[in-house]
Amino acid sequence: MASQNTSNLPTAAEAGFEDAASYDAYRPSYLPDAVETFLSNLKVADLHGANIVEVASGTGKFTEILARRPENFVVKAVEPHHSMREKLAQKDLPGVEVIDGKADKMPLDEEWGDACIAAQAFHWFATLESLEEIQRVLKPGAGFGAIWNIEDYNKPQNWEATTKWEQKMNDFIWSLDDGLPRFRHQKWKDVFDAQLSVNPIQVIKDTITGHAPQFSLPIGEDTTKWTEWLSEEALLSRLTTLSQIAILKGEEREAWLKLFKEIIQGEDVERNGKGEIAVHGTTFFFWTDRL
Repeated sequence: MASQNTSNLPTAAEAGFEDAASYDAYRPSYLPDAVETFLSNLKVADLHGANIVEVASGTGKFTEILARRPENFVVKAVEPHHSMREKLAQKDLPGVEVIDGKADKMPLDEEWGDACIAAQAFHWFATLESLEEIQRVLKPGAGFGAIWNIEDYNKPQNWEATTKWEQKMNDFIWSLDDGLPRFRHQKWKDVFDAQLSVNPIQVIKDTITGHAPQFSLPIGEDTTKWTEWLSEEALLSRLTTLSQIAILKGEEREAWLKLFKEIIQGEDVERNGKGEIAVHGTTFFFWTDRL
């Protein structure tokens, strides 16, 4: 396993995800139906022994699903953050090799993968350089896709929250915005349009120099809604895995904890017999093909 060198990630990601154990314990997994649809669109569902590149695999929330699949996938799990990478390596998942690398520089052979997957991470590296590298490691016609679990409290501003308390939480998270790319900004989509040039002469030049579009457009998209019941403690722990909340210290952290307690006492907070809170969210995923 690689040494604990700096990953060159943004500070908010490097520091915010340092507690890999909490991330692994409190972040949600993915609904089976959503996973099946996602992998089917990537053309690897039922493809026995398929080679899967999982880029930015983190602690392995999605890697575990791939390792349990009946297809017996061969997975190269590429992760730059040393704490997350170590947490994943400790799981010793069958068919999975954990590798130190980044989306724009993966130590993999050309045209190795039958599919490339980014779970809960593509917004961090949605660049043309990353697309070029993902194209390099995929076989022609292979699929690339990304999947996210997005709780209502961490949603884009133009999505409607299920409840008022989740909208209040969402407003607070947006108030912490530091300008770094996250799913809720929805700017990750721009990289696919950036493949194209409106100048026909430039298109010809790009084709000659090897800078033609790497992936098919339009990308396919789908969503699945879900509800999960969490204790107050588990909800707080999950919120604390968000990088912008994880780095709060001193008075800022105290103010956050006070606000959290106020919000979850809202009249529209639904609780079950155990006192657990209904947390609403969406699994969003997209797919495209390597050209």
